[in-house]
Amino acid sequence: FTALENVLLPTRISGRNEKESLEKAYSLFEDLNIAHRLHHKPNEMSGGEAQRTAVARALINSPKIIFADEPTGNLDSKNADDLHQLFFDLRDKYNQTFVIVTHNTHLADTTDRKLVMKDGQIIY
Repeated sequence: FTALENVLLPTRISGRNEKESLEKAYSLFEDLNIAHRLHHKPNEMSGGEAQRTAVARALINSPKIIFADEPTGNLDSKNADDLHQLFFDLRDKYNQTFVIVTHNTHLADTTDRKLVMKDGQIIY
């Protein structure tokens, strides 16, 4: 699938209006700075662009909570920092909650709330 087709897949599964879904997808691609990649396939995108496409797909149906497991684990530090900031910007713009599981202490230290787990137990 192209990036646009991939992002629209959840809207089609949920039966959402196609015109509204397209408008939302275009807006997300603009917000994520990947509008120039709408018609590209994953092998034609960088790791950061592919990750941003995944973020758009997660946001397309406007869930109240986004769960992200090591979302920047395979990105270089510049793209990881950009994606971290993007999470905060999207949180504010779309009034959504992001629950992020990460080993990145820098990211964890910049969040609104941090829980630390050790051996399967929340320690603080």
